Amino acid sequence: MRLLDAVTPEKARLDRAGWVSVVAALLWLPQAGAVAWLLSELVHGRATISASLTGTVGFAALGILRAWLQALSDRLSVEAADGVLAVERSALIRREGRRSPMAGGPGSAAVAALASEKLAALAPYLTRYRPAWLRAAVVPLVILAVSAWCSWAVALVLLVAGPLIPVFMALVGMAARDASARQMEEIGSLNTRLLERLQALVDIRLLDGRTQVLGGFAERAEALRARTMEVLRIAFLSSAVLELFSALGVAMVAVYVGFSLLGTISFGAWATPLTMGQGIFLLLLAPEFFQPLRDVAAAWHDKAAATAVAAELAEAEAEVSVALVGAGVTAVPLPGAPSLQTVGLEVLAAPGLRLRFPDFTVPAGGSCALVGASGQGKSTLLAALAGLVPVSGGEIRVAGHRLGDAAADAWRMRIGWVPQAPHFFAASLGANLRLGEPGASAEEVRMALDVARARDVLERMPRGLLSRLGETGAGVSGGEARRLMLARAALGAADVILADEPTSNLDAETAAAVTDSLLALARGGATLVVATHDPALAARMDQQITLETTV
Repeated sequence: MRLLDAVTPEKARLDRAGWVSVVAALLWLPQAGAVAWLLSELVHGRATISASLTGTVGFAALGILRAWLQALSDRLSVEAADGVLAVERSALIRREGRRSPMAGGPGSAAVAALASEKLAALAPYLTRYRPAWLRAAVVPLVILAVSAWCSWAVALVLLVAGPLIPVFMALVGMAARDASARQMEEIGSLNTRLLERLQALVDIRLLDGRTQVLGGFAERAEALRARTMEVLRIAFLSSAVLELFSALGVAMVAVYVGFSLLGTISFGAWATPLTMGQGIFLLLLAPEFFQPLRDVAAAWHDKAAATAVAAELAEAEAEVSVALVGAGVTAVPLPGAPSLQTVGLEVLAAPGLRLRFPDFTVPAGGSCALVGASGQGKSTLLAALAGLVPVSGGEIRVAGHRLGDAAADAWRMRIGWVPQAPHFFAASLGANLRLGEPGASAEEVRMALDVARARDVLERMPRGLLSRLGETGAGVSGGEARRLMLARAALGAADVILADEPTSNLDAETAAAVTDSLLALARGGATLVVATHDPALAARMDQQITLETTV
């Protein structure tokens, strides 16, 4: 499978686990030989106490060794599978973590489903299917060769019955792969729906949409149940087909051996009639000939599920996405006065859509409004100034440095970002405000709230700084949520404030309060850049940059 190509140590460990399981399976041959010899000696009355003890001890010792090797194989498989999942999960989270928030792509619920539930579906494939497939490729051939040495008739029976199993497994496998892909798609869809409904929970309650939401969940849950049962039906079908042919093969071997020992059948052995020891030996080998194939069939649906997940991972890797400038890690703040300058700036907003922006400079401590009609790229330019989207032409200079991979992380350490739709993490209000300054005291938090004109918001909270607002800020208005974002920027001592439509959808009084909060930060020495349609806000900035982008 493709995902193992880049995980060489784990692939080598999985191969070792597979070969150890092969050796463990082949140890049944000497065990079967010991049992056959001992029973033959007992039937013919030639068994002595010492011989019986030797055969029993040998059988037990081989059994213990076989169990130990199988346990070792299982441990190696589990460790390697954990390593593969860790590598793939880290790569997925790292890739999604560097995706620009301004770019499209799968929702967070779909990514979470892929990183948790779907990736976990790879573990059974790695721990069960791969070792079983290696055993199926080696053990039946060895048993076939040993059986042919004793009886060509038994080898012929096994040779005819054995290949029928992979043929039917391949036919069933195509249906299993498609069914597993549909099941994985339904899991992702259900997770996405759940996140969307949780985010809209307040609106659902206000609109009394409980019945419709529950009905939608019931419908999707029933669809997932149907997909899951479809996968299970195919898995049971593949196992039933295998059991049928393996049972027929073992029965035909038993019939041949029985009639040969009774003297009814005189052909099938080499030169001499089949002996008691050979007959028992062949009877013990026949089930083990089919056992690796039975193991493969039992894990066949694991492969189908893993194939579906691997395809989704490959699709996610191949997807062209806009990445953050820089590594997206914590860094030492970029030195220099917090000024911004653009020169010949171009940004590739979408395939075939190149936005060109005018040259401008915002000095340290200055304020600037980006204005213009909708679709002119105000939010895109603001994101480019924060290093959230790469530039395709020209350059941005920040604090005297060129904004590129080398400076982006350090530059973002100085930025306070105020999005159009404020987002709160699943923590207390105090923890959300302290994101930029985790060690800030309660008094420092209150001072930052004063700067942002948001002390009244705190006073209304039932538990003060310990209150939880939820992701969308339930319990506060849009203007209050934006002032809390400004307080967070003030507490983190951000000396560059980038605000995207900070007064949109607000009444005049609330918009004025947010504007006053922004200007309070500017008077404290912060450089302020806002993207806005609000003429009142724009008029209070030091300069206005009108965007009339060309494509």
